[in-house]
Amino acid sequence: MQTTITEIAPDWFRLSTFSPAGIQFNEFLLRDTQPFLMHTGLRKMFPATLEAVASLIDPKDLRWIGFSHFEPDECGALNQWLQVAPRAQAVCSTIGARMLGDFADRPARALNDDEVLNTGTHRMRFLSTPYVPHCWDAGLFFDATQQTLMCSDLFFHPGNPQPVTEGDVVAPAKAALLASIASPTGSGMPYTPQTDGTLRRLAALKPHTLAIMHGSSFRGDGARAILDLARVAGEALGAGRTGATPAPH
Repeated sequence: MQTTITEIAPDWFRLSTFSPAGIQFNEFLLRDTQPFLMHTGLRKMFPATLEAVASLIDPKDLRWIGFSHFEPDECGALNQWLQVAPRAQAVCSTIGARMLGDFADRPARALNDDEVLNTGTHRMRFLSTPYVPHCWDAGLFFDATQQTLMCSDLFFHPGNPQPVTEGDVVAPAKAALLASIASPTGSGMPYTPQTDGTLRRLAALKPHTLAIMHGSSFRGDGARAILDLARVAGEALGAGRTGATPAPH
């Protein structure tokens, strides 16, 4: 597997590996005094991701490893990274840190909602976003310095599109969401009473760049794109839809 590297915002590098499954797996490296990696990538993709990271920084200097929720592409290679980078520590939600207790070789640092992690010249704000994009431990990171939002699975669109676009990312995300509803992954994003409010909170950040885990990153009016995605999610997954996923109890 080959990983391609694209700088999507100052100091932010998109590391993209196209899978035979027909989707991109994108990790995002912040090159700063305390380097920050968003998503570990799949365990089997670790050699390719490591090679890409090594072309940008000394992997031993990696300090922080962020992820949204407990899933193989989010944190599957965590222990490999912890072996390579002796000072590295995972950062995630409180629930996420508890879930890593029996999985990770070193304890994670649990972040509270709105807690800020300083990496040197950048300020990473953590937002607790349960069930957005999915899973109760979910959270997202926002670089307040560069107005860059780590979107995780939000705006998922398959294929091997261009690294960065200033065009429409909502239409391909909508198509992928509608196609998934009748599939085994149709309940991947439960629509809860908090979903719309969570997405609107993300839009209020007014991000300039959306770092999307599966598909092209986006530059432009991130707030508008997120509000449009909120509308799509409400129409496709909201409580009024027949067969909608019920809110978790």
